[in-house]
Amino acid sequence: MSNNKQQTAVWIELYTTINDNGQKEFHESKQTGTLYQKGNIDVLTFEEVLEDASVVKNMITIQREKVNLKRSGNVTMNQQFHMNQTTENVLKHPYGNIHMETYTTAIVYEPLSSTKNGNLQIVYDLKLNGQDARQQTLDLVIKEEDMA
Repeated sequence: MSNNKQQTAVWIELYTTINDNGQKEFHESKQTGTLYQKGNIDVLTFEEVLEDASVVKNMITIQREKVNLKRSGNVTMNQQFHMNQTTENVLKHPYGNIHMETYTTAIVYEPLSSTKNGNLQIVYDLKLNGQDARQQTLDLVIKEEDMA
């Protein structure tokens, strides 16, 4: 009985670029995680250790027109990226809550295959607590752990 589900141990490289009126900030994070592929949905799970040594669990659900980023632990949020739509959520962390509005302008996803790395790029405008929107780009590279 095959349910066509695949689980792969992966290396994850996450790059975030924030463009605040020409001022650019870059963040980079590298983790190991697990990629589950079933039908046309890919789910990536990984843990991130923050500066205060607390652990945040991340789950990224990837579909053609939408991506969902769920974080739980010391920092919790459920950020949704829908093509050409605004979504809202609240980021909760020890210093308080931040209201987030996300307007997604691009989602480009190439799934991990036996011949090439997986790649997810999301371009979006993000407003925090009603402030001016800043354009952000999220680039995610997924590599098979034994290929890295």
